[in-house]
Amino acid sequence: MAKGRDAKPHIGIFGRRNCGKSSLINVLAGQEIAIVSDIAGTTTDPVKKSIEIFGVGPVVLVDTAGIDDSGELGNKRIAKTKTVLKIIDLAILVISENTFGAFEEGLIDDFKAFGVPFFILHNKQDIENLSTDLEFSLTQKYDTTILDFSAFAHENTEEIILAIRRHIPETAYKSNSLLGDLVTPGDVVLLVTPIDTEAPEGRMILPQVQAIRDILDNHCIAVVLKESELEVFIKKMTPKPVLVVTDSQAFGKVNALVPHEIPLTGFSVMLARHKGDFENYLKGTPYLSKLNDGDRVLILESCTHQVSCDDIGRIKIPKWLREFTGKKLEFEVVAGLDELPRPICDFAMVIQCGGCMITRQQIKNRLKPAIDAGIPVTNYGMAIAWIHGIYERAVAPFMSETNQSNRLL
Repeated sequence: MAKGRDAKPHIGIFGRRNCGKSSLINVLAGQEIAIVSDIAGTTTDPVKKSIEIFGVGPVVLVDTAGIDDSGELGNKRIAKTKTVLKIIDLAILVISENTFGAFEEGLIDDFKAFGVPFFILHNKQDIENLSTDLEFSLTQKYDTTILDFSAFAHENTEEIILAIRRHIPETAYKSNSLLGDLVTPGDVVLLVTPIDTEAPEGRMILPQVQAIRDILDNHCIAVVLKESELEVFIKKMTPKPVLVVTDSQAFGKVNALVPHEIPLTGFSVMLARHKGDFENYLKGTPYLSKLNDGDRVLILESCTHQVSCDDIGRIKIPKWLREFTGKKLEFEVVAGLDELPRPICDFAMVIQCGGCMITRQQIKNRLKPAIDAGIPVTNYGMAIAWIHGIYERAVAPFMSETNQSNRLL
């Protein structure tokens, strides 16, 4: 297992107003980053802070508004708090003064609905200890850790760190190798990396960097070039690469130049298998050929960026898909983790980006409404491969024999 380097795990701090959520954040961070006040409702929007947790690595703590807020503004704050559920890998439910009721039960139901592990922390121990009866009741009802703590005294902070390490899924901060099951030490992997207007100035895009690091971690040799140098190099290259990975936008050209005995895939397909919902992508991608006039297609970007004429999600995929289907399709793009502009059932298809900037849990929860509603999902690379007629070749390196025979059923 190689430690994940692409996105930090998110830990959400939830509870009622004035239960000490912000104080807990400050104690864990070791600095005053969240406003602390005796006035209920001081925290209005989620506040994020990156810290290092031994045994886990860098994480993002997310402070949220009180779940018991009231009034029109309060309801909006609660709605913001609920959106955090989609991006977290672990929840800490903070209670105080031995108060546990419908608000807390509702939050735990939400945690379970989103598949988020949690533990319960009774704060303000310096004022009132956790009662034996409440501790017994919570222990009987919920299979999780129950801690008694004082953010004021913060004498047992280590217990909280241990609880975080105990409950946060390893998949949130550890990940399988991107390509480790496809290569052996000494193998050569060829990376074809076009440089267009979307490439960051003076740098490479994150999936390319991740692939290079993963190849080196597996004691293999990474060869990197642009598509313009591929034809000459592939003829001269000795030994031949065991795998070629290309940017999805160059699939057509690279497919024509790389001999078919050499496996070929794309960076986005690689990420789809690594951290996306690969099985549902495999089921959903063929539905691209079944789109009809008037269908809405939802494009999910997981980061925000300046739009260019080469933008893959906003410009190229819609253009290619209209040409491929010959249908009058409508497209809507949602960037980052923004709310959808309309009900998910209004869409005929969802196309998710590679997700290099977010966690597996965030991708999973982003796609969950569509999957629950039976709406086909795919990702950028797999969609582009399908459109250009090289889908079979692009997914083949990541398929078992059983899946290869069943994936289009």
